[in-house]
Amino acid sequence: MTALTLCAAAAAFMWAALLVDPRRRWVPLRAEDETPAPPPEAPLVSVVIPARNEEEAIAGTLAAHFGSAWPNLEVILVDDGSTDRTAEEAAAAAEGRTRFTLLEAGALPEGWTGKVHAMDVGARAARGSYLLFTDADIEHAPGLLSALVRESMEAGLGLNSRMALLAAESFWERLLAPAFVYFFALLYPFRAVADPRSRCAAAAGGCMLLRREALEAAGGLAAIKDAIIDDVALARAVKRAGFPLRLALSERVRSLRRYRQLGEFWQMVARTAFTELRYSWLRLAVATAALLLAFAAPAAALGAGLAARDPLAAGLGGGALLLSCGLYAPMVRFYRAPLLWALSVPCAALLHLGMTWHSALRFLLGSRSRWKGRDYPQKGA
Repeated sequence: MTALTLCAAAAAFMWAALLVDPRRRWVPLRAEDETPAPPPEAPLVSVVIPARNEEEAIAGTLAAHFGSAWPNLEVILVDDGSTDRTAEEAAAAAEGRTRFTLLEAGALPEGWTGKVHAMDVGARAARGSYLLFTDADIEHAPGLLSALVRESMEAGLGLNSRMALLAAESFWERLLAPAFVYFFALLYPFRAVADPRSRCAAAAGGCMLLRREALEAAGGLAAIKDAIIDDVALARAVKRAGFPLRLALSERVRSLRRYRQLGEFWQMVARTAFTELRYSWLRLAVATAALLLAFAAPAAALGAGLAARDPLAAGLGGGALLLSCGLYAPMVRFYRAPLLWALSVPCAALLHLGMTWHSALRFLLGSRSRWKGRDYPQKGA
């Protein structure tokens, strides 16, 4: 048996083991997000939106929050040093609203990342017993907040998060967006996030409903002030403080941002990919080997087996490939893409691997992350 056949056998075993895992961690939790009636004394929810150069999306984002079915909320927008008309567009969209506050983040303190600092500015101004942290390019359905608050109150959640539905209309979006969410769910299994016995913790920054007590117990946002991946860092802090988490997929939280070109999606992933690996070259090597084994080896074994008329190599490679595509198919259906797009997951995986190596190269050149005109150098650089 050749090395390639052995790799295909290992990949087939890995995908089969994942398929029969009784914990079903490969299937992300999906929230129905019905719209329950608010309780008689609905707690005040403070919607905190950090925004940097979001003039195109901000009006639609604010309109969705103003149309929320939750009766007791305030909306706080923190302009994080925008160089476009974000503040002006927000003010125009909120004209006449009494529970809207527009703040300036001000100078970025040393040791803070821009978004976390803007979140902290908004949190300090907030009066609610719950804080909904969201992004300036995320649209929330009218009844979503009611569902989040009711669920959080009934389950005693410290942090309740929904992963935003990314746009999947262009070729590159359909190829990469479902895969991005799928790989995130494999890295942070949603069921493990919700399991208090598991150390796994994660959240999605586009929709995070946080109990004020949980934020204070976690040390406030100062505890994660230098975090590049702020949502995961916040979830870890909240879980360490002893509060339960929930993370789920939802069609009622939608991203307004479009990635029509490969380069646009590439930059989004490369911004945090090596951070996700904790800047570890060993983790990068392991991740590279795992992705090549899981996605490249089966396709290579199938092709080589067919060419050499080796039924064992072709069978193992084809079986592993079908298993990987089959496990990916539910995510493709969730994104309402044709089921045949499930066959694209090996290609998407290798592109994501390239983005991760690009992120690592940036780090090697001295940059932890780069986004919206801000560069975060390595600590001590």
